[in-house]
Amino acid sequence: MYIDLIVLILLIVAVIFFFRRFSSFVYMMCALDIIYRLLHFLANNLHVPELTALINKYIPSSIVDLLSEYVGTEGLLYTVVLWGMFILYCIFVFYVIRILFRRK
Repeated sequence: MYIDLIVLILLIVAVIFFFRRFSSFVYMMCALDIIYRLLHFLANNLHVPELTALINKYIPSSIVDLLSEYVGTEGLLYTVVLWGMFILYCIFVFYVIRILFRRK
């Protein structure tokens, strides 16, 4: 029931414990969110019923969707989660652009 949330929390703790950098946390969260979105894209566009059913049942469509299952879609906490992910993505774009301009 709470397996997906527990896995997300364990990943966050592992990244913070092993890498101890904020940028590692940002990369992990954004990469995980992108992987979730890519898997759902494949499930929706490959038209393989078994794969679609498996992905839709066990894998959330994004991190915000995962957290909204437990927090709900109304209220202050959900709004904070949405803005937190927005800020996280802005930081991620900053890191990507910074790396892009470093490699001249």
